[in-house]
Amino acid sequence: MKKMVSVPFMLLGILFVVCLVVSNLLETKIVRLGPVTTTAGLMLFPISYIINDCISEVWGYKKARLIIWSGFAVNFLVVGVVQLAIWLPAAPFWEGAESFNFIFGMAPRIVTASLCAFLAGSFLNAYVMSRMKVLSGGRNFSLRAIVSTLVGESADSLIFFPIAFWGIIPGNELLLMIGTQAILKSGYEIIILPVTISVVRYVKKIEGSDVYDTDVSFNPFRISDL
Repeated sequence: MKKMVSVPFMLLGILFVVCLVVSNLLETKIVRLGPVTTTAGLMLFPISYIINDCISEVWGYKKARLIIWSGFAVNFLVVGVVQLAIWLPAAPFWEGAESFNFIFGMAPRIVTASLCAFLAGSFLNAYVMSRMKVLSGGRNFSLRAIVSTLVGESADSLIFFPIAFWGIIPGNELLLMIGTQAILKSGYEIIILPVTISVVRYVKKIEGSDVYDTDVSFNPFRISDL
């Protein structure tokens, strides 16, 4: 019997992976927005958590686990290709080699931090979303989305910033960035919540799917259990 993949699931999965890869590249730039110091990855990374919420809500934890590991694998591939590009000798007439190596040369540390934080945060987000759905009988999607994102984003920031920027950014700035990033990303979820609700309702309607994870293993490493 063939396993069919729906178009909405495929598109959300692709968008999830793209947001993860691009946000990791943007994490190398520290930006100042008024009094707030953060990374440029803030523009895209929270979208991956919103997609995580949608997938967990419509298709359940198992499909969320599949997408999370898919994002991990693709990002790992991107890092390998980028490192290969750095190792290749630059053309003698090209003057951008130093800048290229400076930006992408940070990628291994950034991506190591990002992947560790991403796995912990994404799986916590999916787990909290799934468990709260069962406990609430499918009610209070807005509350579940906010709480799961707050838990996931907090874990993400607590892991990402110390690994990525310890020794590069002063300790007080690092602590401030951890708290600021978690708050801003969770605020992002709240602001865009009406869009998330509309997307979830639409996808549920066309998919006819509304999974409750009452008999599912939450072991993140059971990737063969789809």
